[in-house]
Amino acid sequence: MQKKPIKHKNPKLSATVLSADKLGLDKRTLPHSIVEIISTLNKAGFDAYIVGGGVRDGLLGLIPKDFDAVTNARPHEIKAIFGGRCRIIGKRFQLAHVYSGRELIEVATFRAPPKDDTHTTDDGMITRDNVWGDITQDFSRRDFSINALYYQPIKGEVLDFCGAVTDIKNRTLRLLGDAKIRIEEDPVRLLRALRFKAKLDFDFDKALAKQFNDTNWTLLEQVSAHRLYDETQKMFTGGYLAPLLPLLYQYGAMGSLMSHAKSEPTHFALQVAKNTDERIASDKTANPAFFYAVLLWDNYLYALAKFKKKGLPFYEAQHKASCQVFDVQRKKTAIPRFAEDFISDIWFMQPKLANPKPKEMGRLILQGKFRAGLDFFIMRESYDDNPLSEPTNGMGVWWQRYLAADVAGQSQMLSALGGAVNGTRRRRGKNKDIDTDAELLQLQKLLGRDDDKVDDAPKPLLVVDNANMPKNILPTPKTRQVHVPTFEWRTYDQSDFIKLLNNDEPYIPSVRYRKRKPSSTLSIKEREQGLTESDLQSSASNPTTTKTQPAQHQKTRRQKPKQQQKTTQDAIMPKPKKRKKPNAKPRAKHDD
Repeated sequence: MQKKPIKHKNPKLSATVLSADKLGLDKRTLPHSIVEIISTLNKAGFDAYIVGGGVRDGLLGLIPKDFDAVTNARPHEIKAIFGGRCRIIGKRFQLAHVYSGRELIEVATFRAPPKDDTHTTDDGMITRDNVWGDITQDFSRRDFSINALYYQPIKGEVLDFCGAVTDIKNRTLRLLGDAKIRIEEDPVRLLRALRFKAKLDFDFDKALAKQFNDTNWTLLEQVSAHRLYDETQKMFTGGYLAPLLPLLYQYGAMGSLMSHAKSEPTHFALQVAKNTDERIASDKTANPAFFYAVLLWDNYLYALAKFKKKGLPFYEAQHKASCQVFDVQRKKTAIPRFAEDFISDIWFMQPKLANPKPKEMGRLILQGKFRAGLDFFIMRESYDDNPLSEPTNGMGVWWQRYLAADVAGQSQMLSALGGAVNGTRRRRGKNKDIDTDAELLQLQKLLGRDDDKVDDAPKPLLVVDNANMPKNILPTPKTRQVHVPTFEWRTYDQSDFIKLLNNDEPYIPSVRYRKRKPSSTLSIKEREQGLTESDLQSSASNPTTTKTQPAQHQKTRRQKPKQQQKTTQDAIMPKPKKRKKPNAKPRAKHDD
């Protein structure tokens, strides 16, 4: 059976126009960035309002963290108005991020309900919400009534379509429209309802309270793991984690967010949640990965105990246990890789903090995750009651005293702990029983220094002549005399340089590079025969040598005809005919 499309009724709505001054909203308390963006859109001919938590928190007397704007301008028109200050983001829910100085304002276009079920799942969840509409249709797309107020700071007006001001006074959380359908459209609204309840201390109305059931929590598992991780970041860093954590367990949300979740929060997690809220209240940073390390700590201990029973080395068991925990948790919420590394570093540091080695203290303190690992260790020492957790040996207090002490105090604490850090390092494989003083004496004897006694020197293995003689008695080696040739001094006058300038070729003195005249023109055999140079001169004048010359010419003449014969043979031999191409067409034969 095909699923019937959901029909959204759009009755004609009329807004109640309220005065911002009577509600306690003052334009002067708003930041310049949101007022500048609203006025710029108004000057361009578009309607623009402040919506969401900025208006709600202002009515409750709270300080809003951020402000969101809504307008009837399309995203490409917003981009054309603000130019390079605008960046369009999102596929499922397209938005425009506009920068005003260093502040970022999120500007959205009026939404309308989907026309058909093209971009909805079988369970009714909307997968794409980029249907543009007017302000009345945008109101019907809002989730909670307390977030459906439209504030125009330029005119000083507040538009109320559903009695949202009354719900804020009564401190009631109410979904607009049919609560079941609104949860099916976006199951993340269940988490948002719990966040608002913990932050504002509001109560659910009857229709919303019925939606916290197993069926809707199953729908939440269809949401992207990346989006659920973003929601957990808002929960852990909002400043209201201590009241929110029991609600997540009470209404059954932790089963959809954490793997192997328990039925109630641990004492360790509750105390860390309180400390996190205190840090945020004092304007300090809070890393959501730290609270993930607390929530997944029990899962890590169970996995570590399982791998240790298999006989694996401790470090390998730690690594495999953390990887197994992250692989299972990644199906619920997509924790980034850098956050996983942060969590695993905190876990791996716990045994090192419980049993510190004095020689490794410097490297341990210089690690980037040392402060987070130490905070985790101190909280464990006071509030961790898991039986699989290794004892801290009371080192949490010791670490706090050590970091607060000066250099002299730290060295005393290290010496009391087990030895000074500046001791000499022992090489691997070196025997502990060897006396270093005896080794130094033996080296001095082998070196044969002047201040050592000759009689105490060890006997050498190889006996060499004059080896034991003193240095001043040893015979000096004879110096070898080398004959150094002397050269005649040559000087050049002005005429030599004039010749060098007038000559195109480089001038090389003849004396420097003269050719050596041979001492004799006779060969070795001729010398053995007893011939002289006069005999060679007489034989050169003998006419027999002239007969040999024509013979050489005859040989060359005889070779020439051979070449001529080759050329004549080439002329007689017919040239080969060119072969026809295989694809060539045959010539047509004509009958004579």
